[in-house]
Amino acid sequence: MSKLAVNGGTKVIQEDFESLFHWPIVTSEDIQAVTEVLEAGTMSGNEISKIFEQEYAAWNGTKYALSTANGTAALTAAFWACGIGAGDEVICPSMTYWASCTAIVKLGATVNFADIDEELNIDPDDIEHRIGPRTKAIIVVNYGAQPAKWQQIRAIADKHHLLIIEDNSHAQGALYQGKMCGALGDISCASLMSGKSLAIGEGGMICTDNRELFERCVAYGFYERTGVASKFNKAESFITDPALQKYAGIPIGGVKYRINQTCAAMGRVQLKYYDERVAEIDKAMNYFCDLIDELPGLKTIRPAKGTNTTKGGWYAAKGLVSEELAQKISAEKFCAAVAAEGVFTFSGANPPLHLSPLFHDLDYFNQGKPTVIAFGQRDVRQGKGSLPMSESLPARCFHLPWFKHFDKPAIEAHAAAFRKVIENIDELI
Repeated sequence: MSKLAVNGGTKVIQEDFESLFHWPIVTSEDIQAVTEVLEAGTMSGNEISKIFEQEYAAWNGTKYALSTANGTAALTAAFWACGIGAGDEVICPSMTYWASCTAIVKLGATVNFADIDEELNIDPDDIEHRIGPRTKAIIVVNYGAQPAKWQQIRAIADKHHLLIIEDNSHAQGALYQGKMCGALGDISCASLMSGKSLAIGEGGMICTDNRELFERCVAYGFYERTGVASKFNKAESFITDPALQKYAGIPIGGVKYRINQTCAAMGRVQLKYYDERVAEIDKAMNYFCDLIDELPGLKTIRPAKGTNTTKGGWYAAKGLVSEELAQKISAEKFCAAVAAEGVFTFSGANPPLHLSPLFHDLDYFNQGKPTVIAFGQRDVRQGKGSLPMSESLPARCFHLPWFKHFDKPAIEAHAAAFRKVIENIDELI
């Protein structure tokens, strides 16, 4: 056995594999598309953005798509579009990025946090008992690019007449039983910032088959699409609902959510090659996971084979250290040892939101009481120990190196680093 690098031994990986992980892939075609917008001075325009939306909707399998400045804007518009308001409740997994639900508080509503399962997604068995008379929707996050248990969740939502807001920021291009993620909720939102698998610089996307929800999103943050002309936009209205038409020219949300057209232009190019690039990522990551899953004490999180379910671009993909191994050594210490062997990995996941003071005592409207109980809603605040999986699993998580190309020797070298640490785990214990 060779000595671990963290203890002064020779590290497994000696080469610089930066090109194997570099993302996004930017070519002269991306640069030309962005340059044309800059030279035309139409960064604040909409014409290219509308084409991007049409192409995105067709690709994602939905009737409507609406580009936004970022994923947080997409989610905020979607919450309002779904009628979430003062005193309402929304169910959301506790372990997710804050943008999945934080904007709900500024609508005067509250979040009833649910626990997660071993795949780091909302646990369907922890949803139904949380539904009350003011529950409006369920937020479902395809966390770490792993599709949630949609069949079970949809049955619950339909039974109780609840809307599903899909946060698909991690899983663009992923499939659930053959259907594209982003087309599974009543309305979906995605972040397209430069760190995501579909990376366009900065931006977000709303997708839905529901015309009413689409128009409400437009009315919330897109004054230039309500029939009022400007220097950069024609007088074209996306609104047919008379109840929304009377506000034409002023966004109901008091916000401007349009995407910068340089990002939309890049988005068109990235989308054009995305499926091809994702296919190679999927091949590389599955090969790596096959090697890691052979190691005792480690398990990667990915769909079962033969289910026609995939992880798309594998954004923020994770694995778990077993409970048995975690009792001997922390995931943090394990990851530090693997990183010392030349692998880019680290431990942890998003901290549980149900413990955040924002969802306990923030007085957003300066009313003298926490907003999450200020409008007559039930007090669904939860303290430490209430959601055990959300509180414990982050400590067992490790991030998988995110291969963008199928380079078999390089992938095997990275897996060998994990293997070396596992085989010499006593050095760390």
